[in-house]
Amino acid sequence: MAQPIHLIYFHGFQSQANSVKGQLLRQYCAQYFPHIDVYLPDLNRSPQQVIEHIRHYMAQYPTHQFFCVGSSLGGFYANYIACLYGLKSVLINPVVDPALVFAQRIGIDHLPYKVTKTWSLQQHDLDELAQMLDSIALKRSEKLLLLQQGDEVLDYQHAQRYYMQNPSQCMMVTMHHGNHVMDNFADKIPMLMMFLLRCFTARKI
Repeated sequence: MAQPIHLIYFHGFQSQANSVKGQLLRQYCAQYFPHIDVYLPDLNRSPQQVIEHIRHYMAQYPTHQFFCVGSSLGGFYANYIACLYGLKSVLINPVVDPALVFAQRIGIDHLPYKVTKTWSLQQHDLDELAQMLDSIALKRSEKLLLLQQGDEVLDYQHAQRYYMQNPSQCMMVTMHHGNHVMDNFADKIPMLMMFLLRCFTARKI
């Protein structure tokens, strides 16, 4: 019997648990890797609550394997958890410095910024995200970075520069054109899964 594996998909800002990319991953794994459980958490909450939720989920399966996949802000969270536990991860057009991005795109004067009926982005959320970025400081974890030059939300070169500081731990694929949501994500899933399952080096927690 195959070792139980959990693939946690971290959706982006103003997205939801049942996002398109998350559903595509779940469908693909159900067809080709039925022993992989794809978990789609709702991340529309404060950063501290996001991390507490994920850590609680992982703690329920102490002998299982975990992988992280995240898009945009979810890419930041995926990298944080992967660095915390030494897991393999795939980051899709990830936010590198979310506090800076939110400050630039939303503006401090517009906080609190209503995201859902139950959560608004506030200044203390930006402070938590900044602390998270400082705490991981490019800790070693094996990752695949998927970038598209046509990203209309983030500067793909920012992610390139940041992750190239530790090239031995990061496989980077930069594609021409495209967009922030990566509309052709379904075409990338086989490559993504090959990377995650290659040599099966995900660490137990």
